Amino acid sequence: MKLRTYLVGACSALALAGAAHAETLTIATVNNGDMIRMQKLTDDFTSKNPDIQLQWVTLEENVLRERVTTDIATKGGQYDVMTIGNYEVPIWAKQGWLLELDSLGDDYDVDDLLPAIRGGLSVEDKLYAAPFYGESAMIMYRTDLFEKAGLTMPESPTWEFIGEAARKITDRNADISGICLRGKAGWGENMAFLTAAANSFGGSWFDESWQPQFDQPEWKETLQFYADLMKDAGPSGASSNGFNENLTLFQQGKCGMWIDATVAASFVSNPTDSTVADKVGYAIFPSKEGVDNHGNWLWSWNLAVPAGSQKAEAAQKFIAWATSKGYTELVAEKEGWANVPPGTRTSLYSNEEYKKAAPFAEPTLAAMDAADITKPSVKPVPYTGGQFVAIPEFQGLGTTVGQLFSAVVAGQSSVDDALAQAQQISVREMTRAGYIK
Repeated sequence: MKLRTYLVGACSALALAGAAHAETLTIATVNNGDMIRMQKLTDDFTSKNPDIQLQWVTLEENVLRERVTTDIATKGGQYDVMTIGNYEVPIWAKQGWLLELDSLGDDYDVDDLLPAIRGGLSVEDKLYAAPFYGESAMIMYRTDLFEKAGLTMPESPTWEFIGEAARKITDRNADISGICLRGKAGWGENMAFLTAAANSFGGSWFDESWQPQFDQPEWKETLQFYADLMKDAGPSGASSNGFNENLTLFQQGKCGMWIDATVAASFVSNPTDSTVADKVGYAIFPSKEGVDNHGNWLWSWNLAVPAGSQKAEAAQKFIAWATSKGYTELVAEKEGWANVPPGTRTSLYSNEEYKKAAPFAEPTLAAMDAADITKPSVKPVPYTGGQFVAIPEFQGLGTTVGQLFSAVVAGQSSVDDALAQAQQISVREMTRAGYIK
């Protein structure tokens, strides 16, 4: 009995000693559903890597962007792994702020990453972040409400059709808004949607000389259409709604349509979380009649290692686990194939189990394939990026303009005033930054 007690005590002591010497990775991430799911599954990683412990900092999208940008720019060193977008990766890599991911393991299969996603995370063919999930944008709509209203979603819907349909299926007595769109201010919140929408109306952020274009008719038409639609067919408090808020509304059956990231499809079609899971259809992002541009965006949430991290080896081990084929299989085993992170690997879209379980797989891949971030507008422009402008200044400028446009939805400003201010501020900032000579 004493020997057994001794052995148990010795094992406990060794475990405590191991824990004491374990490296702790601090991981900053966004509070989206796929990342929350990942945190619940990390016992799989820590059981295989008992010398590594994980500490999570989970933040709302706008707050995450602000915190990680401040930390990496000031070399604060708070985080060992950062969740960042394909907007930041090439900009930060060129500034020397990110480490190259060169130790992901022989079985990681970098070549399986979708070419468009991999290309957006590479500089001079070196990978600086690994994609956790990728997305474009599309329409998610209630097939039952469309049927009740006698509507059929076109193969290539126009904004004119979307506006008419949204108003027709709105039922204030039943607390059903015809459409939910992002209204929360932020370069990656309402401006992700509005930039893509402006592209699909034939507009652009800048002309070839970097002159801002908010004084042009395409932006006036975009913002006026959006503001009127949100007033007539949108939910109350729309100016505070971002991706997560609209996801909840749609899952609760309170939205007839939602135009947003393709990654949302697995959540709106999951019967565990969504009351309308069996009543969802999918369609390509709208375009304006006469404009051959659907405004598809291309985005990925990615895991990267800041250059100042002292735990690069452990950080890359975690990133390799979280973005691997093995992790996809783990989620499929625990949550079902329909809930695996989408949009990063070619092999997923040839997987028959996934295609059978995920009715949104084909429209998601089609939307991503249709996105051309090298030509976001029908007009010639000096920048790349579908729902953003790939220059360092866009983060601050996009958020400022987003605040102006969010105020329109809140009824605190007019379309004309918001556009005039956006033009003035953009001219000032682009001149200050040296783009306008």
